[in-house]
Amino acid sequence: MKYAPTIGLEIHAELKTRTKMFCDSANDPDEKRPNVNICPVCTAHPGTLPVINKEAVRHILRIGKAVGGTLADFTEFDRKNYFYPDIPKGYQISQYKYPLVTGGELNGVAITRVHLEEDTARSVHETWNMEHGTRENRSLIDFNRAGVPLMELVTEPVITSAEQAGAFARELQLLLRYLGASEANMEKGQMRVEVNISISKDDARGTKVEVKNINSFRAAERAIEYEIKRQSALLEEGGKVKQETRGWDEDTQETFSQRLKEGAADYRYFPEPDLPKLKISEIDEFKGMTLPELPWERRERYRKEYGIKNEDTETFVANDLLGAFFENTAAALKSDATKVKTAASYITSDIAGLIAKTGKPFEMVPKSFAALIEMVAAGAVSSRGAKDILAEMYEDGGDPKDIAESRGLLQKSDEGELRAIIDKVIAANADAVENYKKGKESALQFLVGQAMKESRGSANPQVVKKLLEEKLK
Repeated sequence: MKYAPTIGLEIHAELKTRTKMFCDSANDPDEKRPNVNICPVCTAHPGTLPVINKEAVRHILRIGKAVGGTLADFTEFDRKNYFYPDIPKGYQISQYKYPLVTGGELNGVAITRVHLEEDTARSVHETWNMEHGTRENRSLIDFNRAGVPLMELVTEPVITSAEQAGAFARELQLLLRYLGASEANMEKGQMRVEVNISISKDDARGTKVEVKNINSFRAAERAIEYEIKRQSALLEEGGKVKQETRGWDEDTQETFSQRLKEGAADYRYFPEPDLPKLKISEIDEFKGMTLPELPWERRERYRKEYGIKNEDTETFVANDLLGAFFENTAAALKSDATKVKTAASYITSDIAGLIAKTGKPFEMVPKSFAALIEMVAAGAVSSRGAKDILAEMYEDGGDPKDIAESRGLLQKSDEGELRAIIDKVIAANADAVENYKKGKESALQFLVGQAMKESRGSANPQVVKKLLEEKLK
């Protein structure tokens, strides 16, 4: 690559609170009816006054503590002046000079600041059937989202690849969920990623371009990759990169120009006159804040306690339901390393697959699942049989041993009983026997398969193989 990219992220996340940032209207991201959760404050009626939501402030302080940032003692809110149809007041209450959090680090990326602001309303664009059969485009405003508490996290421009940017955003989503600060569901717009990208051939940074309208981690990665190629081609042709805001078009997989990029002076920030300054150390609700186990701490504990595969660990760290089920299963297995690894594999493959396929609520009892793993470890059921038992347990519950007995899935390991099956298989497959004696190992696997077929899958394949080798010496 001739040009080195410099990438910074601005990430917004709607916070999980009962009410909005500056009023008592409900904060409900699942409300489908437009303009239900609104009041004179969040719709900017003249003469109304905002009141700060303490829970939203607490969420930001806990996020700052988790990333090792410096928590402000003095902080204030500011007016950020700009006009869009979805900004009820004609300005947004945000933070500028005194953010709640400065500094910190996450996933190896330095953080500039984390501050608190209010979300905008939502524009809805649609085609309207007019009275006389004509069709016209129109835009409507849904104010349910106006005033929802919004975290903005800004990274230092130290990211060097699309992959690194995506990894940071995914880790932040996990952190927000662990802290209970936000569901950070990108499909619902609860988390939005904006990327700032510039390229250059030396240490001097190029012209920064901001890309908005990104609704998934993969889209953010693709937007970065596209911009690096677009800017590189432009410079190679002798052109100049404009400092601008661009959007991301998911259909064309391209960015497109929206407007020239504003600077801080364009927003005419000044302290919000209708809100008090905050002295954090003097507010009881912000004292003695504790944190749960964080994603990276959980990864390290899994590595030390269980030694499972990295892919399995990531599944359990990202999915709290499966993670808790795994830990309870491991406890039931008394942390036996081999059995725990087997359990992890079944959970991330078979159980996760059943959840995805059926959509049924996951209600399996860890002790029953651990009993199935014990049966697999003891050779009482085959891997194939365990999958069938597991599917029935997932659907209807039940004891794995009872299911295995009722469906004839218990493996036969009695050598006397299996020798009769092996004798029958050898007699019926003279060519395969001859090929094995000539040194073809695949012929032995064929004979094992025939024995399994003869036993209807109930024979222990390890015992079958051992007896065949003894018989055919």
